[in-house]
Amino acid sequence: MTQHTDLPSDLLPTTVREFFAAHVVHDADTASSFLTEDAVIVDQGETFRGREEVHAFLRDAGFEFEYTTEQIGAHRIDDNHWVVTVRLEGTFPGGVAELDYRFALRDGLVAELVIANHTA
Repeated sequence: MTQHTDLPSDLLPTTVREFFAAHVVHDADTASSFLTEDAVIVDQGETFRGREEVHAFLRDAGFEFEYTTEQIGAHRIDDNHWVVTVRLEGTFPGGVAELDYRFALRDGLVAELVIANHTA
């Protein structure tokens, strides 16, 4: 059953909350600790597979820009699928972006993360 509701971040699974908190402050080592060995991250159509590639992505993503990140929404799809919507503002082209972080969990860890433009 699909359940779309806006949730405060404290009601997200711990794995999602802690991964996201580490990612926002560019702590790739901590963020990587919440991933499966075969994790996949897709960011704006580019795919990173396995811990090494994913760790490099987490370490390097957005490092050339200054920006703030604000969670503006979250919802549960089912027990293993969650979406966190964020608003970025900064020095990147366009200056403002709303993105959906679509998490797929397996055995309590992030198995897949798809980052894409927010869809209403």
